[in-house]
Amino acid sequence: MASRSAASSVLSLLLLAAFAASARAATFTITNNCGSTVWPAATPVGGGTQLDPGQSWTVNVPAGTQSGRVWGRTGCSFNGGSGSCQTGDCGGALSCTLSGQPPMTLAEFTIGGSQDFYDISVIDGYNLPMLFSCSTGVTLNCGGSSCPDAYLFPADNTKTHACSGNSNYQVTFCP
Repeated sequence: MASRSAASSVLSLLLLAAFAASARAATFTITNNCGSTVWPAATPVGGGTQLDPGQSWTVNVPAGTQSGRVWGRTGCSFNGGSGSCQTGDCGGALSCTLSGQPPMTLAEFTIGGSQDFYDISVIDGYNLPMLFSCSTGVTLNCGGSSCPDAYLFPADNTKTHACSGNSNYQVTFCP
């Protein structure tokens, strides 16, 4: 009996290891091409940082992450880890754990197993032009508050795109 239990445990560990190997993180590269500083934020992973013009920030998002968001904050002033932003402020924190306050252009995503989903939303307002792309999908471009690639209102449910699971992503402000 003990050997059957041990074999079952080993099999369970091997299956878990195989699943973990196939469920890898997606890499998000967030770039500021604006002429001024942008403070991108990402939830539920990533937090936030300051990006001067031309700088990039890389965030690894684990498989299984749902309802993820990336947005750019503008007009920020921070002293250490706290301060405020004119757009996209998340409770005065540099590293966001809450979603930002409108207006903000949102890159939204769900990182799944065999398929990921992503979109741009301006339902919460528009503050920065944005490109959002998946390495195995289409590039979404939002250059204004009524951009055709973005969700414009809550019932606008035709703007979500799919790509291969755990792909790499690019979010570019001011493309």
